[in-house]
Amino acid sequence: MKKTINRRAFLRSSLSGALAVSLPGRIWAAELPADITTMTALQLSAAIKARSVSCEEVMLAYLAHIKRFNPVYNAIVSMPDEDALLSQALEADTALARGEYRGWMHGMPHAVKDLQPVAGLRFTSGSPMFADRVAEEDSAMAAKLRAAGAIFIGKTNVPEFGLGSQSYNQVFGPTASAWNPDLTSGGSSGGAASGLGTHMLPVADGSDMMGSLRNPGAFNNVIGFRPSVNVMSGVESDPRPLSTSGPMGRNTADTVALLNTIAASPLSGALQTLELGSLKLAWMGNLGGYLAMEEGITDLCEDSLKLLSSAGAVVEAATPLFTLSDLWLCWTTLRHGGRTSMRRYWEDPDTREMLKPELAYEIEDSFSITAGDTANANRIRRAWYRELDRLFKQYDFLVLPTAQVFPYNKNTSWPRQIADRRMDTYHRWMEVVMYGSLGGLPIVNVPVGFDAQGRPMGMQVIGRYGADKKVLEFALAYEGLTDFLDRRPELVPAA
Repeated sequence: MKKTINRRAFLRSSLSGALAVSLPGRIWAAELPADITTMTALQLSAAIKARSVSCEEVMLAYLAHIKRFNPVYNAIVSMPDEDALLSQALEADTALARGEYRGWMHGMPHAVKDLQPVAGLRFTSGSPMFADRVAEEDSAMAAKLRAAGAIFIGKTNVPEFGLGSQSYNQVFGPTASAWNPDLTSGGSSGGAASGLGTHMLPVADGSDMMGSLRNPGAFNNVIGFRPSVNVMSGVESDPRPLSTSGPMGRNTADTVALLNTIAASPLSGALQTLELGSLKLAWMGNLGGYLAMEEGITDLCEDSLKLLSSAGAVVEAATPLFTLSDLWLCWTTLRHGGRTSMRRYWEDPDTREMLKPELAYEIEDSFSITAGDTANANRIRRAWYRELDRLFKQYDFLVLPTAQVFPYNKNTSWPRQIADRRMDTYHRWMEVVMYGSLGGLPIVNVPVGFDAQGRPMGMQVIGRYGADKKVLEFALAYEGLTDFLDRRPELVPAA
């Protein structure tokens, strides 16, 4: 890690001119050494532990960076008072001085996805129904983050109740991709991914049912990891849940560190870079034309697969032996059937008018789903488990594009058409992420580069159920083969 200048001297000198203004008893620096916010999470953790940088200085740097860019990208919402945050940072420094080290996130700024409560912070779930709700206690995840030393600087923006891969809502508005503030960050962990891509956060948590860790990862050129569904819960169930929480990071190592903090079943042992020459990958592309795909996406994925081939990996085109339309029926039956707990919002006229149309559609559809429909969906899902097992007898990983479109205008709620194909539902354009979710499998989004317009894209690398460590070891090897994660967007500051 690069040796930095004496930051306390820098802070004192920054009192003059337009670089700083006073806060009660403290200093606000509008500019701090760039290496604070550009450090990886693990580098920052090591610097804090070694006391080569103070928690106060870290907080000042991040607050200055957020103040400059968040008004444009809208990644972080519901921030506490700045002075209160600086007091927490000073207290973390005091604790460190007396030998109290809380964990690898000691004194690090963190923002939890706004589908999880954090004591004392607004907890809106992106809904106008809960615009003023304040959480009274931490979620289990937030409690783990707090115990590891994190300081909560706010929440990350989400679509209403996490529905749709477009992070906009009536409470806070849309969140932008780190690579273009006119385009969407994806969702539902869009604020998390944008916060990472813009370096307003060192690391970020999220959740994923239908690509909510993966699409935003692709749209912001960061790592998004959906664990096997038992990793976060610590519980085996049959059938497997459709959704799970998970980590995001600027690189694989940071992602693993956060995973091991929030998981019920952390990974055992240190990660090793996977030997690429021993691997066999199934490239599924657009599933033989079944999926509509924006031009250029599969080309970027295939360019990255060629790099893997040149490193010795075997890459073969493959398509599942399955009626893919049955999987869509299975998915929508199970997903929409899970909205029964939200029917009270639809049945109450006062709250129904507050629902986004996409949520109202899923709730209404849940009324027509019978027990027989659900049983049939689970029969299809178990058949899909068997097909996945067959594929994993032949291949180490299954590979698909992470999204069917590049990041699109953030003021468009969802793509109505891809190429010459009309999307018949608001979530049909995300169908590509459904296959791994139905299996409850570990999946990592890794970046594959940018199109001619500079829009980022990624590909999903899917492993066998329970093979989380192997999937992440692949991501580590892939990261060493490519330079996509080293590239930085040209951020647009607030006017």
